[in-house]
Amino acid sequence: MTLVPQISVVIPVYNEGAAIVPCLERILRAVMMPAEVLVVHDMPEDSTVAYALEVQARDPRVRPVLNTYGRGPANAIRFGIDVARAPVAVVTMADGSDDPRQIEDLARLVERGVVVAAASRYMPGGQQVGGPRFKRFLSRTAGRSLHVLARVGTRDATNSFKAYSTGFVRQVGIESKTGFEIGIELTAKATRLRLPVAEIPTIWLDRQLGESRFDVGRFMPSYLRWWRFSFGRRLTLEQLAKRPASSAARDDAAAARAAAQQSAQQSVQQSAAESAVESLSGNHEAVQT
Repeated sequence: MTLVPQISVVIPVYNEGAAIVPCLERILRAVMMPAEVLVVHDMPEDSTVAYALEVQARDPRVRPVLNTYGRGPANAIRFGIDVARAPVAVVTMADGSDDPRQIEDLARLVERGVVVAAASRYMPGGQQVGGPRFKRFLSRTAGRSLHVLARVGTRDATNSFKAYSTGFVRQVGIESKTGFEIGIELTAKATRLRLPVAEIPTIWLDRQLGESRFDVGRFMPSYLRWWRFSFGRRLTLEQLAKRPASSAARDDAAAARAAAQQSAQQSVQQSAAESAVESLSGNHEAVQT
């Protein structure tokens, strides 16, 4: 019997190749709670897929899924959270920069009632090792200013390594469609709704293989948009729902979940049909003998 996952780990990937294997193996060793690990790719020919399938053959918790929202990390993360089967979704990167041992700690914070749990590089006990200096300066400045001035519940609103209540995400929707700004978007929305956000310290390590696809110039306007949105009076869910982009995001999520459920049902029906054929074939051979 397949256990219902308590955690959905969402990993956006893009041509990671064999590098995804040690990343997945570390996650699978670290996560002891019932979980699914969603490897979200933008195209069937992505070089990550073949290696993810090899790991899946050894551990069925791994599930490669094709993102149908459009290319890019924001769409991949959005799709992964929308099709997640667990009440908690933890977003982590494929480059090994995040500590997988903290996935369960973040998830437990959500289970206790927070809607966003952040792994923070900038709180006491946290650290960022490596990475471009200008990017570190911008991230730290944004995090500290939001923590002090907007009173968000974390000093690291921009870090993508976060756990979310999937119920919360489906209520507020995800509007981001370009870079990695989903973390700050959902933190900002929780803040405006006056919902709890918490953090734990983390040590972030710059990726050792490949190149970062974070483009400061391209993604900065989106980050600034959600930085500004964090400030303001309290909103209700009804007021937030009136935002056209938020409504469209929830419609996308509903459609993705319906498609995922249909795919799962078809898979179950196919397995049942194959089992029936094998059973009939076995009976036929027994009759012949």
